[in-house]
Order: sequence, then structure tokens, then C-alpha cells
Amino acid sequence: MAPKAGKKQAEEGDNRPLELSPPPDYFATRNALFDKRKAEREEWVAKQPREDIEITLGDGKSQQGKSWETTPAQIVRAISKSLSERTVISRVNGELWDLERPLEGSCKLEFLDFEHEEGKKVFWHSSAHILGEAAEKRFGCSLCIGPPTTDGFYYEMALPEQAAITAADHKPLKQIAEKAIKEKQPFERLELSKQDLLEMFAYNKYKKHIINDKIADGTRTTVYRCGPLIDLCRGPHVPHTGRIKAFEIMKNSASYFLGDAKNDSLQRVYGVSFPDKKALDEHKHMLEEAAKRDHRKIGQEQELFFFHEMSPGSAFFLPHGMIIYNALQSFLREEYWNRGYQEVNSPNMYNSALWKQSGHWQHYKDDMFTFDVEKDQWALKPMNCPGHCLLFGHRERSYRELPMRIADFGVLHRNEASGALTGMTRVRRFMQDDTHVFCTEAQVGSEIKLLFDFLKDVYGLFGFTFKMKLSTRPDNHLGDVETWDRAEAKLTVALNEFKAETGTQWELNPGDGAFYGPKIDITISDALKREFQCATIQLDFQLPQQFNLEYRTQEEAQARPEAQTNGDSKPAEKPTEAPKPAEKQLPIHPAPSVEANAPHTHQAKEPETRRALTPGCARPVMIHRAIYGSFERFIAILTEHFAGKWPFWLSPRQILVIPVMVSANDYVLELQTLFRKEGFHADVDVSGNTMQKKIRTGQLSQYNFICVVGQQEKEGRSVNIRNRDDPETQKMGELVPVDRAVEMWKSLRGERRLDSRLV
Repeated sequence: MAPKAGKKQAEEGDNRPLELSPPPDYFATRNALFDKRKAEREEWVAKQPREDIEITLGDGKSQQGKSWETTPAQIVRAISKSLSERTVISRVNGELWDLERPLEGSCKLEFLDFEHEEGKKVFWHSSAHILGEAAEKRFGCSLCIGPPTTDGFYYEMALPEQAAITAADHKPLKQIAEKAIKEKQPFERLELSKQDLLEMFAYNKYKKHIINDKIADGTRTTVYRCGPLIDLCRGPHVPHTGRIKAFEIMKNSASYFLGDAKNDSLQRVYGVSFPDKKALDEHKHMLEEAAKRDHRKIGQEQELFFFHEMSPGSAFFLPHGMIIYNALQSFLREEYWNRGYQEVNSPNMYNSALWKQSGHWQHYKDDMFTFDVEKDQWALKPMNCPGHCLLFGHRERSYRELPMRIADFGVLHRNEASGALTGMTRVRRFMQDDTHVFCTEAQVGSEIKLLFDFLKDVYGLFGFTFKMKLSTRPDNHLGDVETWDRAEAKLTVALNEFKAETGTQWELNPGDGAFYGPKIDITISDALKREFQCATIQLDFQLPQQFNLEYRTQEEAQARPEAQTNGDSKPAEKPTEAPKPAEKQLPIHPAPSVEANAPHTHQAKEPETRRALTPGCARPVMIHRAIYGSFERFIAILTEHFAGKWPFWLSPRQILVIPVMVSANDYVLELQTLFRKEGFHADVDVSGNTMQKKIRTGQLSQYNFICVVGQQEKEGRSVNIRNRDDPETQKMGELVPVDRAVEMWKSLRGERRLDSRLV
């Protein structure tokens, strides 16, 4: 890691000049090739025919333009100066498009501002280029990658002689960046051949590796120039650097090229930017508040959980943490009962043949913990779905059993890289609120609607708002395109119906579905308006085919009587006219081996496991669903959302009883026994500290209620209640009979309210 600089050095910087003089030699060689190819491109564009084109705007209105002349920037400036100033990027026929890039034909045109997710990414990506320019001017470094992130951007680089960046470099980098911003350097786009790219970046072994690895021979890709910086980049970008009104360097760290510890060690600099200074100030304030709410800090202070180097990425839940964990699980179990779910438990490890049949071995092996058992390869399960397919298929099923809603609180393991582990938000061992719904194709719409209702109720309980995205077919999908189209259409209909009923907006996220089916990703927003992806709903036509799952149809049942079948009954009797084997099994058939690192640029090869349906049977559809996601990550989010001030029903510290004098200790202990008998998490403080110190300690520990009792309370069988969330009760609480207090607390716990009003 980079060495830390002293505070004085960080503030004053070092004695080096702000920028290298003379500048790096590659500035001139890059620009010479860029200018040559740019002139050729402009000559080619000038020869293109100028034709009338129709430009359809987002509001449905149309405008006329000329191909190869009219730009999105011209259109938006003509509409409104304020809209033009707010617009970060345009979108042409669904593709992000530079504002100053001429349109090439009739199209649909949209304008995106900083508040739009894609607009924000473009804004921060452009800011990363400004940071890259500053780094090259200061260090003469070899830049690697500089992407936008969820909260800003970073740039990775290798400094000459493997030097390290320190905090003393933050201020100079910001000064150089701000100079580039004032110059309003235009972002210029240019397509280059692979050969030109290798020539342009001959000085940079990291760029050459990326070019050779990602760009096929005989093809072209784009670079962007701003000031002296020219960088390999798909773009697009803001029109010029002056659009970045507020820029800040946040931190630096060490990293590895391409995230692989076997590669060179690099320096990474993080930054953030905004369209105005007020937004930057608000962001800094949010970061300060987020630091106070950090779940790792609160988890230690409240003794909820900890981690140990003997098992990285696996949380040790302490007694107080398990209270929260169990309360969350109990809530879901109640909901499962009310919503017709059946809870099951499945094995933690399986033979690799299962994962090959499901397709996970081909797509997910590197993220699994694998090992040998009696000369066979096995793996700890990273998800429950293949096991649930075995559960469904272990006996004959009838249409009367569908929809079958299966819930599993099984422990999962995923082989996350050690550098990616982050508290409880990224772990290796976790538990999911995992469910799978097996249903008929006709039942998909109603089941998705029920899941939306489930989401709304759960997230509403915690005070979360949420957004949804439909992620569609990826390049390495399993199954035929027609089946995927059908699945995506069903999810689209369900999303549109939910939008019509609730006003909940949704977005399309092309190509980001699971390999076995499209999915709806749900993003929640916490108290600091930060977004987290927790829930997912995945529609899967593929795994039921991979495991040859089937059920007897209603038509088959009507044609020949069968025994009533449900989850607690025996399998349906076999028809006498078409006897089947006494023990019907769906054996595992290993799929052909596929190298884990093989590129997946086309449709995945179908494992040879599928067989024709039994006459009179049909395939079920499988819906994968999680709402919390992992319990660990959800608890981390809740910890920061509530800032450690847990609602009463979740709280590991619900009641603290404090005596006014030593003679009340016996009453204090009696109350603790009574409260605990009623299922409350009640503690006492009969230490030698003063009463005021005991109260203050209880307040800092975030007890929901502090009961201070003395002789008056003892004689009257009452308690003096101080409500954490009611400032008026802090000096002298309300005297309440013990029985009444217990009933009010029971009501508060049972209703699972966020506030602590006692009624």
C-alpha cells in the first residue's frame, strides 16, 4: 500500500513542480497520430451525402435535420438554454451518443441529465479522464483504467520506477484538474484501427495488453482526446471539461492490474465531481454521516458481529447480533406462512455433476469453493436453485400442487476475492432468504404480482423506497431465443401492470440477465438516499428443462382419475393403462466439461441432459426470488439505515432498568425477570456508577426504553419510562403500571412499528 504522508506534508505538498517540464514525450507522438487520422476522418465525413432526416424527441414531437451535420447539441440548444446546460449526454435509438457528434440518420433522440443514472456515469467517466490528464502531467505515468463507480470514479496508473502516490499529491492533482476544467477542453471522439492503437500506446504496456486482449484483429474502436490526454475509451463523454463544475480528489490506494495479485502493483486515485459546488458539499456531508453510520463501526460498538483472519469473509454473530438476525428470520417465516410458502432445508455441498447439469459449472465455477471427495469433484453450494430442482423432481407432481412456493434458509458460500471483501456487504459465507416458485406458465403473471406485493410490504416495513430494472438476455445465455423472448415479455407485462397500479417506475437493463433467464433487479434507497441492490426476481424456463422437471396436467387428470395430491399427501397413483416404474427418478446426467476460462461470446452449448416430456405432462416454470438478499448484507444496510437506533421489534437492547438507590435493586432484578419472561430483551445496571452515568451509558447504547425505578415505583408496582425517541421523556419519564407497560411493549413489538410511540 502507499505510504502515509504526514498531516503537514499532505496540506503543503512537496517540493516538486506542479507539472513535469518538459511534458512526457508520448504527448507529442499520440497527438501527431490523432491529428493525422482526425483529418482523414473529417475528409471522409465531408463526402457523406447530406440527407433530410426526422428526429423524434422524447415527448413525441419531431424535428427535421441533416445527416452528418445536425448534432444533438444543436437540437437541445434550440429547445431551451437551461435544458442544454443541464444535459450531460444524449441517447440516440437507445445508444448513448456524444452531444456534438453528428446524427447519421432518422432517429429517436433523448437528453439525459446528471440525475439520470446513465448521465451520472458519463459525467463521472469524463471526470476520470480529467484526473488521468492531471496524473500524466504530474507523474508522466502509464494510465491503465479509469471507470465511473457508484459514488464517483477512479484512475489506476503505474508511476515511473513503481513510485507511490501519497496524500501530498491530492492537492496538486486537483489544481491541475481544475486548470483543465477552466480551459473547457473539448472531448474529441475518433475511431482507430487496432494497428493504430498499438502504435499510439506503444509506450504503455498496460494499454497494449488491453488492446490485444479486447480488440479483435482487423477491427476498430474509439479513443477520446481532451487537452493532451488521449485515452482508449468507448465513451461517450460530456462536450467539454468545463461541464465539470466541482471536482475533488477523495483518496488513493494500491491495486493490482486487472485485479489480479499476480500482476503489477498499481496506484489508484479516487475522485468525485458534480455539476455544482452545492452538490459536492452535500456529498461530503453525506460521507461524514455515512462514516458515523458505518456498520463495521456500529457492529463493534454494539457487539453485534466481528470478523477473524482465520475465516475471512465469514461473520461471527455475537448474541446481540443474533437477536437481530433471528427477528428478521421470524418475520419472514410469518410472512411465508401467510403467503403459502413451504420451508425446506437442502444439503450444503453437492457433486460437481449437479452443477454441470444446471450450467453453473460452466458459468460460475471460479466463484465456487470446490474440493475432492473420494476422487470426485464437489462444491459448496453458492445458491439453492439446483438443489430445489432435485427436490421438485424427486417424485411425480400434479398440477394441483402448483404453484409450489419453496423457501430455504440454507447457508451459502461464494469464493469472493480477498480484496473484494468489505465488512458484511461482501462476504464468503452467508444466508439468503431464498425461495423458488414452481408454477405453470399461465400462473407466472399472478405469481409475479404476488411477489411485487411481498416486496412492497417488506421494504415498506423498514422505510425503504425501491426502484426496479428488467435485465434481459445476455450473450452467454442458456436456451433458445424464442423462450427468452417469451419470458421477457411476461416480466414486461407484470412490470407495466405494477407501474399502472402503484406508479413505480422501471428501467430496461439490456444484456444483464442471468444465464438461465431474465430478471428484475430491485434497488432500495436508504435514509442517506444511497442505493443498494438487494432483491431479485428471476424467471427461469431453462433449469426445469435441464432437470427434466414435469407435472401431470389438468387435461391428463380429467382424462383419467388420479388421487388428490398436495404437499403433504402421497404421490398420485399410476394409471393402469400406462404403468410407470415403481420408483420414478430424475438422475443427474453430467454435462460435457467446459473450461472455466473459455470465452462466452455466443450462446452456451446445451448440456446433453434434456429429454422429451412424459405424455400427459408439462414443464413447470421456475421463479427465483430473494428480498433481503443475504441476511448479512441486509443487516449491514439496516445498521446504517437506522444508524444503530434499532426499531423496538428488531432491537437487541429493548429495555434497561436502573435503580435510583441500592434498596431498589431487588425490584430492578424482579422487573428484569418479568420482562424477559414476556420475551423482551431486558438488561439491568446495578453497578456502583451514579444513576446519571447509568442513564447516559444506556442512552449511548441505544436502549429503546430506560426504566428508572426507586421506592415510589417499587411500592406502586410501576416504572418510570424514558423513551429513546421521545426527548420530552428524557429528564423525567412517565410513571406507568408494570402490567400496562408490558402490554404497550407487546403491542409495539407485535406491530413492528418503526417509531416507539406507546399507545
